[in-house]
Amino acid sequence: MTVLILGGTAEARDLAAQLHERDVEVISSLAGRVTRPRLPVGAVRIGGFGGVEGLTAWLRENRIQAVVDATHPFAERIGANAFHAAHAAKVPLLRLARPGWQPAGADRWHWAADLEEAAALLPGLGARAFLTSGRQGLAAFADLDPLWFLIRCVDPPDQPLPRRHEVVLDRGPFRLDGERALMTEHDIDVLVTKDSGGAMTAAKLTAARELGLPVVVVRRPPRPAGAETADVAAAVEWVLKR
Repeated sequence: MTVLILGGTAEARDLAAQLHERDVEVISSLAGRVTRPRLPVGAVRIGGFGGVEGLTAWLRENRIQAVVDATHPFAERIGANAFHAAHAAKVPLLRLARPGWQPAGADRWHWAADLEEAAALLPGLGARAFLTSGRQGLAAFADLDPLWFLIRCVDPPDQPLPRRHEVVLDRGPFRLDGERALMTEHDIDVLVTKDSGGAMTAAKLTAARELGLPVVVVRRPPRPAGAETADVAAAVEWVLKR
């Protein structure tokens, strides 16, 4: 059988490796938004499919027998396209999604529906923000002139940006001691993040808790209802039963 993994996450790479070990032919698809992506084992394609119609045709032409959507929790468009294309091509689809983060102990979390709402919350929470929501969508914060931003992302961020800012280009996993030192060095008094989940970037939440900082957390966008798991081993078993 041939399986398409919509990837770009650690879970997708793990799944590709485990299926490869079981002699399952895997094609991993990456969006191509990161300059130097971490590549999984097996065949890799980079770039879009051309919407629902393009993905539907691609599934049929390549005789794909199963699709696993293991994209980032905020990859909303490809998630919706995959759902509708798999249905149209009559190909089973599984969503592999890591669990979201949950506040604990002395956490001071403020939930936001999107980046615009997160930006609206900031002036009442702090003056020096650590912005870790990725390089896209930063225009939502561009008009907050009184605030200063430390912006961290993998590749140089899109314009426009806040007037007062510093950019740090880095890629996880991040360690607690490093996150704590970074926030202290820059006098950060509020953290902004998306609810990405997973351990690779969770240390910033622990550091914010230890430093007593408020955290603005952007909720995940909704995904179409369907088969879903948070466990890579369960995803392997699902594929093998197709």
